[in-house]
Amino acid sequence: MSNVPIFKIVTSQEWSIAKDTGYFKGSELDITDGFIHCSTAEQVPGTKDKFFSGEKNLILLSIDTTQIQENIKWEESPNSGKLYPHIYGTLPLSAIIKEEKIV
Repeated sequence: MSNVPIFKIVTSQEWSIAKDTGYFKGSELDITDGFIHCSTAEQVPGTKDKFFSGEKNLILLSIDTTQIQENIKWEESPNSGKLYPHIYGTLPLSAIIKEEKIV
């Protein structure tokens, strides 16, 4: 895949912890699955609806893939058959190029 940004939706609490530590280790689901679930720009709305329905105080992180390219694997979702970007390892805050609150 090309070096276009990928995206991660996080809660404000998860983002606060990441800023304190200097990296994002993943949500509970990410830790359980062994990788950080991310989305393309086109996949963000569906990801938000499926995994964050009704949640408030969410943050959308835009991630520069060039900084973590070796840790990204594009893998097929068993539910949709679409390829999703997964980050294996932690996400350094230096790879975040934008953060924005979403509702």
